[in-house]
Amino acid sequence: MENIVGLKNLRENMVDYINRIAKGESFIVFKQTKPLFKISPIQDEEWEEVIDFTKIKKGGVDIKEILSRL
Repeated sequence: MENIVGLKNLRENMVDYINRIAKGESFIVFKQTKPLFKISPIQDEEWEEVIDFTKIKKGGVDIKEILSRL
């Protein structure tokens, strides 16, 4: 069963929820009585790093610079 959390509660206790998500918990976030979104841990095997722009330049690379070279 999914955990339910209010948007205000999530905002006020973000660090706590981040830690709980890192441990594998998932949450459905509501605003008043409407579900807004679901937060769940990322499964590492689902992600593939294509390029890390912070390895090219500290702080990353400006998108305008990248687009100008295409």
